[in-house]
Amino acid sequence: MIETNVPAFAELSEFASLTAGGSVIFATDDFFAPCENMLHDTEPVFIADKYTEFGKWMDGWETRRKRIPGHDWCILKLATKCVIRGLLVDTAFFTGNYAPKYSIQAACLTPEEEALLPGRDTQMGAACSECDLKRVEQLKSDKWEEIVPITALRPGYEESRMNYQKVLCDEAWRYIRVNIYPDGGIARLRVYGEAKPEAPPASQLVDLASMLSGTTCIGYSNAHYGHPRNIIKPSKGDTMADGWETARRLDRPEVLEATDDGTLIVTGEEWAVFKLGFCGRIKNICVDTAHFKGNFPDSIKVEGALLDKEWSHTKSTKWYNILKQSKLSANKEHWFSCNSDAITHIRVTMAPDGGISRIRTFGHVEPTIL
Repeated sequence: MIETNVPAFAELSEFASLTAGGSVIFATDDFFAPCENMLHDTEPVFIADKYTEFGKWMDGWETRRKRIPGHDWCILKLATKCVIRGLLVDTAFFTGNYAPKYSIQAACLTPEEEALLPGRDTQMGAACSECDLKRVEQLKSDKWEEIVPITALRPGYEESRMNYQKVLCDEAWRYIRVNIYPDGGIARLRVYGEAKPEAPPASQLVDLASMLSGTTCIGYSNAHYGHPRNIIKPSKGDTMADGWETARRLDRPEVLEATDDGTLIVTGEEWAVFKLGFCGRIKNICVDTAHFKGNFPDSIKVEGALLDKEWSHTKSTKWYNILKQSKLSANKEHWFSCNSDAITHIRVTMAPDGGISRIRTFGHVEPTIL
C-alpha cells in the first residue's frame, strides 16, 4: 500500500542518492533524461521553456515511449549493503509522462557477478547496447528477490507526487533493480534503511559516526532547513541544503555577549542524537561548516554514552563530554582531539542555532561490545 503521509522510515539514512554513494549501473533507456538524474539530492525542478534536441528537458529519469516488446528498467548500486525499510518514488512534474507502475527487486552479487557489469556511458537520447544488455542478462536480475511488487504510481502534481512504500524484508542488499511498466518518467528515488557492514578490525581507524558504519539519527530538536542525517553522509557536502540546518531560535538574546573563552552567552541550543553502528572509542572529531558562511553555529559540543540497543532519545540518560563547548567559524573543517570511553551513542549540540555540513568521529571499534 502506498503511504501518503511521511512515514517513520523516511527519518532513516538514505542509500541511493549520489552524495550517499549510490550509482546507476545499467539502464535500458535514457532517451529524454538520464537515469542518474533520479539519484540527485536536490529537489526536482521544472523549467517550462527548456528543451533538448531529444524533446522536453525533465529533471528525472525518462525513457522514450516504448514501441518494442518489454518494459524499461535499471540497476542501481546502493552506497553500502543495507536493510531496506522503505522507498520514496517521487514523480514531481511528470504529469502526463510518469511511469504508471513500478516494482523493485534486490540482490547481493559475488565478485564474479560484479565483473559482468558493463561500464556506464550516460548519454541522453540513447538506449543500452545489445552487447551491454546481453552481459547484464547473465545476472538474471529479473529473478532477483522482489521486495516491492508491481505497484501503481500517481502523477507528479504536488498533492500526488510523493509515493512512499514500506518494505517488509529483513535481508540486507547492495543492488536493486527498478522496473517501470512499460515506460515513462520518475523524478527521484530514495532508498531508506540501515547499513549492515562487516565489523572492521579493532586496529583500523574508522569514522564511527558514518552512515556507512551503520550509524542512524534517532532524534533531533529542529531540522527546519536540513535533516541531521545529512551530516553523517560519507561524501563532502555539496551545498547548505546537504547539511543539518535549524531555524533561527526566537529566544536568542537581543544583544549578544561572550564568555571568557569567546563562545556566546545564549539561552537555547539545538541537538541531534545518533546511534553508532558499532560501539567504539573516539580519538578525533571533525566538524565541517562547509557552505555555511553567514549561518554557522557559534559553538558545538559532542557528548557520548554507552546505552542498550533499545534505548530511545525520549528516555533520560547521563551524557558525558567527549568534546567540550568549542567555538566554530564559517566554511571550514574544525579538527579536535579527544579520548572517549567505549560509547554506542553520541549527542551533537550546536548553540544557539545554524548549520553544519558534516561530522566525522574517527576511532576504533570496541570488539568486546559489538
